[in-house]
Amino acid sequence: MANIKIAIIGAFAAAVSASLVAPQASARSLKVRVDSFKNGGMMPNKYAFCVPAAQGHTTAGPDISPSISWSKGPRGTKSYAIILYDTDSPAEQREKMNKEGMTLTAAVPRKDFFHWVLVDIPPNVRSLKEGADSNARVVHGKPATPAAAGVRGLNDYTKVTASNDAMKGQYYGYDGPCPPWNDEIVHHYHFTVYALSVGSLNLGKDFDGPAATAAIKGKVLEQGAELGLYTQNPAKGAKVSK
Repeated sequence: MANIKIAIIGAFAAAVSASLVAPQASARSLKVRVDSFKNGGMMPNKYAFCVPAAQGHTTAGPDISPSISWSKGPRGTKSYAIILYDTDSPAEQREKMNKEGMTLTAAVPRKDFFHWVLVDIPPNVRSLKEGADSNARVVHGKPATPAAAGVRGLNDYTKVTASNDAMKGQYYGYDGPCPPWNDEIVHHYHFTVYALSVGSLNLGKDFDGPAATAAIKGKVLEQGAELGLYTQNPAKGAKVSK
């Protein structure tokens, strides 16, 4: 029964993840480019919230937002949105994360983790420079200051740090990968850009990834994505920072 339960949960998580990246039936595809790595390639450590370390397995990362660009949306495009999410965040057994003597296996059910939510990007903007939405890791989260372009939402570090007094806060804008160092799978990060038929999603204050993905439904003219990979597990190809 346990195996059946895992299979059902895993299938459900996969279906939810697919719905975030699958274009609408009428939508074509934007060409998205993250300049610092090839599509499907490993993300450099400079873009990560946590990086592998020789002592203690992990340490704070530079957390720089990468440069990203996309092709022009079709006629009628009034704004763009960027949503970055990891489809491999553990949905169960989170008590094993980063614990000595324990391993998160590939059989652990997974869920989406939102790392970057940026909406209402003006239609004349088709790129963001490196560091435009994060130039450092900020303990307790970056404030809700104006973005270089668009309106920042809360990423999921807001949720996962809520019970940690040393880290808790509201995390706006970009905060990069921080997969468990004892996870036996490499995590997949989807940099997704949407061309929208509205100038603003009118999401108000303190919206997050699920709120943004719900708001764009029925408004997507085109979308596209680039995939980045990341791991803190040296056995899976992590490069330890010196």
